[in-house]
Amino acid sequence: MRFSGTDDYVATEDLTVAVNAAVTLERPLLVKGEPGTGKTELARQVAGALGLPIIEWHIKSTTRAQQGLYEYDAVSRLRDSQLGDERVNDVANYIKRGKLWQAFEAEERVVLLIDEIDKADIEFPNDLLQELDRMEFFVYETGETIEARHRPIVIITSNNEKELPDAFLRRCFFHYIRFPEMEVMKRIVEVHHPGIKQALLTTALTQFYEIRDQQGLKKKPSTSEVLDWLKLLLAEDLSPEDLRRDGASALPKLHGALLKNEQDVALFERLAFMARGQR
Repeated sequence: MRFSGTDDYVATEDLTVAVNAAVTLERPLLVKGEPGTGKTELARQVAGALGLPIIEWHIKSTTRAQQGLYEYDAVSRLRDSQLGDERVNDVANYIKRGKLWQAFEAEERVVLLIDEIDKADIEFPNDLLQELDRMEFFVYETGETIEARHRPIVIITSNNEKELPDAFLRRCFFHYIRFPEMEVMKRIVEVHHPGIKQALLTTALTQFYEIRDQQGLKKKPSTSEVLDWLKLLLAEDLSPEDLRRDGASALPKLHGALLKNEQDVALFERLAFMARGQR
């Protein structure tokens, strides 16, 4: 069971090594990187390539670790008891199974995605240590222990918004997805926009990387954003000459696909103003 990328996902050699190492070690794979570098999609592609189902747990700021195991709905049970509902005699009727429980009881091995773990409270990763390590947990309301039938392939993503606890990091295999270089980006674009003219692609990507390298940029455009931008350029049937900027405008064509806040737009407008002043 080895991952080597897919036709729809360009995986670098170090990324495929990381995925296969985590599978071999039976450790969660912790993937960090800028937003838009394909961390979430990696889990889906691993599942597809290995022919496994995927269970996705998308973390929010309000998500608690317990929700991944199960939740006990005591309020519904109290209401049903007042109404004389016979369901109250079995507490299991009020247990809602979480994503980890679903992964543990699956009939076959699955890929479990824990997406954007750094959005949750700082204690969230520590609260999952034992369950991810032992692949089991105890349900206090029913007195049963839930053990994983098949150890899932666990892929955890983080946008690096906050530090994760050392105890959690020790239990993971770590990989940082670096932002793609020009040649890798060309391969990624070819997957999404096959047959794009090389002259247009080179001109557009050169401009894109110049924007990313601009000092003072608040939010650098990501891979997903350059793919959207190229889609617009193709839809408008623009040529490499159409993309060339003069001193009057430092903003790229259709810049709304790349620059996502007014500060960055203002930065490029100031650059254009300064360029005109030097003429």
